[in-house]
Amino acid sequence: MEQRPSHQDSLGERAREGTSGGGRGSAVWTLLIVGAATFMAALDNLVVTTALPVIRDDLGGKLSDLEWIVNGYTLPFACLLLLGAALGDRFGRRRVFGFGVALFTLASAGAALAATTGELIAARALQGAGAAIILPLSLTLISAAVPKERRGMAFGIWGAVNGLAVAAGPLVGGAITEHLTWQWIFWLNVPIGLALLPLVRTRLVESRGGDGRLDLPGTALVSGGLFGVVLSLVRGHEHGWSSGPVVAGFVLGGLLLVAFVAWELRTEAPMLPMRFFRSRTFSVINAASLLMFAGMFGSIFLLTQFLQLIQGYSPTEAGLRMLPWTGMTLLVAPLAGFLTDRIGGRTVVATGMTLMAAGLGWMALLAEPGVSYGAQIPAFVISGAGMAMFFAPTGAMVMSSVQPHEEGIASGVNNALREVGGALGVAVLASVFASQGGYETPETFTDGLVPALWIGSALLLVAAALVLLIPRNPVRPPATPATPGSTPDQAEATLAPVGAPV
Repeated sequence: MEQRPSHQDSLGERAREGTSGGGRGSAVWTLLIVGAATFMAALDNLVVTTALPVIRDDLGGKLSDLEWIVNGYTLPFACLLLLGAALGDRFGRRRVFGFGVALFTLASAGAALAATTGELIAARALQGAGAAIILPLSLTLISAAVPKERRGMAFGIWGAVNGLAVAAGPLVGGAITEHLTWQWIFWLNVPIGLALLPLVRTRLVESRGGDGRLDLPGTALVSGGLFGVVLSLVRGHEHGWSSGPVVAGFVLGGLLLVAFVAWELRTEAPMLPMRFFRSRTFSVINAASLLMFAGMFGSIFLLTQFLQLIQGYSPTEAGLRMLPWTGMTLLVAPLAGFLTDRIGGRTVVATGMTLMAAGLGWMALLAEPGVSYGAQIPAFVISGAGMAMFFAPTGAMVMSSVQPHEEGIASGVNNALREVGGALGVAVLASVFASQGGYETPETFTDGLVPALWIGSALLLVAAALVLLIPRNPVRPPATPATPGSTPDQAEATLAPVGAPV
């Protein structure tokens, strides 16, 4: 008797074929489109850091206003990632992704036209909201368009683009500010966004997660909780960790997150099913992501200042000298993705975190005012290779730890924790730096830099140790209904494309 293909197998074929002829062409277009959009969103996280002195001369404002030009982007970005993922699962990932690109493009034009720091901060907040939609949905769009056996390489390319954008932000911002004007940091996004919008509509495959109702109470609780925690993280160093507003933010944010967990455990249609955390792979890779971003962001934040303030390089020169670190992402991440398809992500990520920890430790041993740039290059290369080996496999590992119709929210969780980790790393390493040194002399700067780099290295070693707890051959959890009252088959059916691009 001939064996009929299973329902799940046929759905997998439909998902791989896509709606535009599918196959390789659809996958390539998806990578190009989401890669360009992700690069814009990730780049703007740190692109203004080297332009702040010029912006202050042009628009005026206090030091706290300049800090909010950065934090105004970070806060909505971190707090709305889960909402962005949930909206994509509910209304269609391609459709909501297109809205995110449009919002980000419009906000970029608003930032370029800003006449006051208040207007710029508002535009940056809208940029952060657009980025919170773009980033988590980019992974789910790739997952829907690329066959399973090639996803490691695809996520490796995505990781290379994302990592390069994050690390290159200060270089790009410094170069544009130095040779054009700071407004062009934002104007450059506008033609890219406008070119992407028709391609999103005509070239991306539509897919959805569950089609149940939105979990509005859960959305409000998690967004408010993340806002309180991240706000206190970014304000802690300025106002003091024991100050009333900072402590209140941590306490209220923590209480809201506890209430979020309690709500998700009892509601029929949770935004974030708590059973995700029964998966050792999901729990561990998210904890490692938080620690990795803490070590990476905090270290880059201080090292770029070391190159400029202590070694006397301009913003552009400092960014160029970071290329042995940042450029390694572009070279190594696709190779790491290829290895992930062959040997799994566990070994690749653990090796990467160990290499990055070694690179930061090497920098800590070298750090002194007169150290030559040539002596720093090997440490930069090792750190960059390790960072790339993290970015490449983690997307695939997160996606494989949940069911296909749950990939959007899983991606949102991972990206939210990365953003919280970045804010945590800058806050903790800056506090260590301030307690042990300062900006008074080159010697006091390195007195603070060295222990901060050792803390960053320790965070990465903990991340490497955690990754080794992931099973060698993790198995995707069994299918569960996507919505109350749906059957497993209905839940699986959300994999299938739901609309053809025209």
